[in-house]
Amino acid sequence: MKEVTLNISLLVLIIVTITVIVSFILLAYRSFINRIIKEKNAQHEAEVLHQKSLVLENIKVQEEERKRIAVMIHDDIGNRLNILSLWLNNLDTKGDEVIKKNIYSQMSSLIDAARSISHSLYPVNLESVGLVLYVEELIANLSHKINISLQVMPGYRKKDIFTEVQLYRIIQEFTTNVIKHSRATDLWIYIKDYPLYMAVVISDNGQGFEYDQVKKGMGIKNIESRVKSMNAVHKWKSTLKKGSRLIIIIPTNHEPANQNSAD
Repeated sequence: MKEVTLNISLLVLIIVTITVIVSFILLAYRSFINRIIKEKNAQHEAEVLHQKSLVLENIKVQEEERKRIAVMIHDDIGNRLNILSLWLNNLDTKGDEVIKKNIYSQMSSLIDAARSISHSLYPVNLESVGLVLYVEELIANLSHKINISLQVMPGYRKKDIFTEVQLYRIIQEFTTNVIKHSRATDLWIYIKDYPLYMAVVISDNGQGFEYDQVKKGMGIKNIESRVKSMNAVHKWKSTLKKGSRLIIIIPTNHEPANQNSAD
C-alpha cells in the first residue's frame, strides 16, 4: 500500500509538474504572439501615418506650384491683358469701329480665360475674402448650369488657409462631377461649426452612383485625398435615381477625427 501510495503521489507530482510547464509554455507563447501583434499594429500605424504624411506633402507641393502659376497668370498676364485692353480701347482706328470692337471683344475673352485658368489652378483671392465668399462666387459663376444653395450656420469661424483651400477644392470637384455626370438640377452645401469639429455636407438630386464602380475615378480620389490631408473623415451616401451626399467631419484641433462622427 505504501508503494502504491508513493507511486500515486509521484504520478500526481509528475502531472502537476507537466501542467505547470505546459502552462508556462502557453503563457510564454501567448505573450510572444501578443508582442508580435503589437509590433505589427505599431508598424501598420507607422505606415498609415507615413502614407498620410506623403499625401499631405504631395498636396502641399501641388498647391504651392498651382499657386505660383495662378498668381503669375492672375497678377502678371492678367494685368498685362488689362493694360493692353485699355490701350486698344483708346486706339485711333481711323473710324473703323468694327475692327476696334472685334479686337476689344477678343481681348475681353482672353482676360476672362486668364482669370478662369487662374481660379481653376488655385483660388488666388481666397485668403483675403475667405471660403464663404469664394464659394458664393463659384455659385454665381455656375448659376446658369445648376441651382446651388449654400447654408452657413451662425457662428462659423474662418479656418486656416490650407483647410479652406482644401474645402473649396472639394466643393469645386463635387460640383463639377455633379454637373458632368449626375443630371442634377439642384445642389446643396451645408456648413456648420461645432465645439470640436466642423461639418460640411454636400448633396444633390441627381442620378446617384455606385461607389464601388466610381471610387477609382480621379474625382473621387481627389476628394478623398484632400479629406485625408485635413485629418478629417468622410462618408458617401448615394442612392441610384435619388442623388448623392458627401459628409465631411473636420476636427478643429487637427487631430484625426472619429469615423463615427460622419455616421
